[in-house]
Amino acid sequence: MSSLPTIQFAAPALPSSGVLVLVTGRDGALPDGLPEAVKSAAERAASLGKFKGKALASVDTIAPSESGLDRILLIGGLGEEASREEEWLKLGGAIAAKLSGATEATIWTAGATTVPNAREAASISLGVLLRLYKFDRYKSKKVKEGEDDAADAPLSVTIAVSEPEAAKGAFEELEAVGEGVRLARDLVNEPANILTTTEYAARIEALRATGLEVETLDEDQMRALKMFALLGVSQGSPTPARLCIMRWNGGAEGEAPVAFVGKGVVFDTGGVSIKPAAGMDEMKGDMGGSAAVVGLMRALAGRKAKVNAIGVVGLVENAVDGMAQRPGDIVTAMSGTTIEVLNTDAEGRLVLADALWYTQDRFKPRFMVNLATLTGAIIVALGNQHAGLFSNNDELAERLHSAGLETGEKVWRMPLGKDYDKMIEGKFADIKNVGNGRSAGSITAAQFLQRFVNDVPWAHLDVAGTAMGSPSNEYNQSWASGFGVRLLNRLVEEHYEAR
Repeated sequence: MSSLPTIQFAAPALPSSGVLVLVTGRDGALPDGLPEAVKSAAERAASLGKFKGKALASVDTIAPSESGLDRILLIGGLGEEASREEEWLKLGGAIAAKLSGATEATIWTAGATTVPNAREAASISLGVLLRLYKFDRYKSKKVKEGEDDAADAPLSVTIAVSEPEAAKGAFEELEAVGEGVRLARDLVNEPANILTTTEYAARIEALRATGLEVETLDEDQMRALKMFALLGVSQGSPTPARLCIMRWNGGAEGEAPVAFVGKGVVFDTGGVSIKPAAGMDEMKGDMGGSAAVVGLMRALAGRKAKVNAIGVVGLVENAVDGMAQRPGDIVTAMSGTTIEVLNTDAEGRLVLADALWYTQDRFKPRFMVNLATLTGAIIVALGNQHAGLFSNNDELAERLHSAGLETGEKVWRMPLGKDYDKMIEGKFADIKNVGNGRSAGSITAAQFLQRFVNDVPWAHLDVAGTAMGSPSNEYNQSWASGFGVRLLNRLVEEHYEAR
């Protein structure tokens, strides 16, 4: 994996080496107090590059030799955009994109149109870290003739701010969130022959080192709990199902936890209702919902969040062999509900049915949020810009929507209702795992899940379009986005932590 940059904060002082990044003011105005040679070089670069200081626009130039600097980078600062945290991430990401080949950089913010406070400066740094994420562990490093194969020196970034200690404190928390995002990206990017159910469980168990309590249920334990909806999905695979439970106890003793549940289908062939070959390779990412839950729990532990939190992920492979589940099979979920399996490619909801029931039954949470790459229909409805939000609780839904606007991990609320519920009534069992044809596919999937939440405040996030293959932006160039970690961290931080 590529080396991560080091981040530090310091009081404003012009550097004498590396790259000087000047975040400009309105109309590209430069900060006061620049040495004449540096100012002259920056002004000339702005003129030649027709740089007008538009937010995130940039121009780069070689620094004058007497300055000791290598380069000067001008980048447009934020105006009205500065009201949301995501915009500061974008600024950090846009800066990082221009630092290729650099080993040292100082980001000078004093002349910006909107000067960042401590939290915003920390968000710039998080944007740098997320932009420079790469998943390259399986690529051989190409070494040119005459060069050694030593690793490149990591980038060192200094953010010059008026309150460096406050910014450092804010960054310590956001860095933990960044570690959660990178973990989620790593998990989704891993190939399915590496990240099997048992390997995935082992990586979750390794998070005990962060302070999380981790418990893993094997197939015998799940059979004893009568989790036959989840186990039915797994029965065609040589790799056994697992249910992993993560606990973070940062709140008051005895206080009901918040709970997050994730679909962890490490590879989805579609089962007997097999998928087309084209694009099936991307089904290694069908565990993107579970990756967000794991990354979130890593983030909460890393920043020592003052909340009790539960993360539950059901890990299965939906494969095909002579033992695989067939269309027309009937299974009984942990809740006692019988399910007619009409399409084995609608498997994620079967996994979540038992995981949701188990979570509400055992932990009695304040709310549950589940995440799943559940339906292609949500991409038809919302594209890759929003996750679908379904909820039985208006307050929880509104809080998720607001957190999405702040973080840029946007959600859009979709309907639930009795008319849709009728579409999953079974002919031979209580319910069936698909609706009537292609109509309202994402909604009927959510209606299915709602049967297993037992009136607990609940939200379902369909992240099929956002967890993987979503559009690149200033702070993410990876196929796997880590969507959901920052969103849910913000939800917890804003509304559920002890102050």
